Amino acid sequence: MATAWIPNPEIPNSGKKRHRAGSIVKEFGLNTSTHGIPGIARSESTHNRIFWTASLLIFFGVMVYFVTEAILAYFTYPTQTSVSIILEWPQAFPAVTVCNYSPLRYDRFIGPFLNYTNMRNLTNTTDTSHFTVEQSYYIQDFLTYKLNRNESLNDLFYSLDSMMMYCNYNGMPCEASNFTWFMSPNFGLCYTFNALLKTTGQEGLKYNADNGSSGILQLRFYVHQHQYVPHLSNGVGMAILVHDNIQLPLIELAAMYLAPGKHHRLGYAKKSSIFLPAPYTTCNENLNLGMQVMFNEYHDTDYEYAMYPCYLACIQAYTYKKCGCGHPFRWNVRSIILPNTDKIINIPLCDLKNPCYNEATTEIMNTQSIWSTFCPDCTQECSYSEFTITSSSLSAPPQFLMNDIKAFVESSQVPLPVNWSTTWTSEIQSGYVSLEVAYETTRTEVYSQQATIGVVDVISNVGGNTGLWIGISFLSLMELAEMLYRLIRSLYQASREAKRTAVVQS
Repeated sequence: MATAWIPNPEIPNSGKKRHRAGSIVKEFGLNTSTHGIPGIARSESTHNRIFWTASLLIFFGVMVYFVTEAILAYFTYPTQTSVSIILEWPQAFPAVTVCNYSPLRYDRFIGPFLNYTNMRNLTNTTDTSHFTVEQSYYIQDFLTYKLNRNESLNDLFYSLDSMMMYCNYNGMPCEASNFTWFMSPNFGLCYTFNALLKTTGQEGLKYNADNGSSGILQLRFYVHQHQYVPHLSNGVGMAILVHDNIQLPLIELAAMYLAPGKHHRLGYAKKSSIFLPAPYTTCNENLNLGMQVMFNEYHDTDYEYAMYPCYLACIQAYTYKKCGCGHPFRWNVRSIILPNTDKIINIPLCDLKNPCYNEATTEIMNTQSIWSTFCPDCTQECSYSEFTITSSSLSAPPQFLMNDIKAFVESSQVPLPVNWSTTWTSEIQSGYVSLEVAYETTRTEVYSQQATIGVVDVISNVGGNTGLWIGISFLSLMELAEMLYRLIRSLYQASREAKRTAVVQS
């Protein structure tokens, strides 16, 4: 039986496939807008082809370097701060916190104090008329003892009713019920006007334009300096802090002192700072459980996250874990929550002679691993407002107020000084403090953090470098995509033809 000769179709098909693919690549090389590649495609000599290939590789490498630098610069998230001035009217009147500079009322303090020191065999006296330097060393021990027994200290401090003889905001009278209170280890009971409250929210805040006026708070106080505990304070007057309505008053850090015998005017101008969120900064605005428990000591206030109170809460938690007690001068952090738990722990305060609480504070602030465990969220606030204060004063009180002040002091239920009937004029001069808080301008300075390099800047930098060095644009990429599509389509069709031929042969 004769056998017919059939030519092998794979040989011409393979050559055809290579020819078709090469044509597509050469056509792309000759027509692409990318610089360098057309030079290689049209080169008729080896030396010329080597020249254009080397040039393309060199400039491609330079382009990759600059493009990489542009992208890496974006991922460092650089920022800049812009300053703008906005007109804010009406503006929420700031919160104003006031405290008597000396925390304790001698008439309320001396009896319980002597009972304590006699019980502990620290003293052996019932003399309430003389108070020595040695006795003053035990004051903090006495207060810590009462706090650890959950006994109230409020009766030992000055109530607002006993100090404030006059309150007026924008021509409307105000009273003690318009203030919220908290305890300070430095100043005893402190009182805040116009804090943001949970019960009333933003609607409960007072604004500069209330009652058709322009934002003026007027206060008059009598400090009862004859009731100051000897050797406890080194001055006479009031402590005051003007702060944001949503900001916990850090009165121990930032208080201004007002001397008696004067009318003080505090003019304020508002300044706000706004920071970018992650990844540009590590700013935070979320209250953790420890801070929420701490803020309960500020009675119905609705304060927001702040970095320094976060420090206090987490350092106190570490102090308790290490020492079994808390820092004795942080009265507002007597309830803590340990990391990775949600259980509230009411902790005792450490004895002053116990060195552990100072060692614990030093340790956590200088050991990164401990800080990361107890204070991971204590970073910069994402936004906050502060007030620049301009202070001035006049001699006070005027003569026409003397009788009114005298009547207030006599009705305040605070024991009068010895020889009050003959010395009341000089006593008033050394105990009267008048205060006026008023806004100076409707302009608010706003410091805003902005990204230096954005996505648009990165794209522009990449496009500029690719265009400069090898002439690539987005349309050049479309040319490359077209070439790849044609190559794949050509190979696919050649493969189908080869399979069809194989089927016919079988």
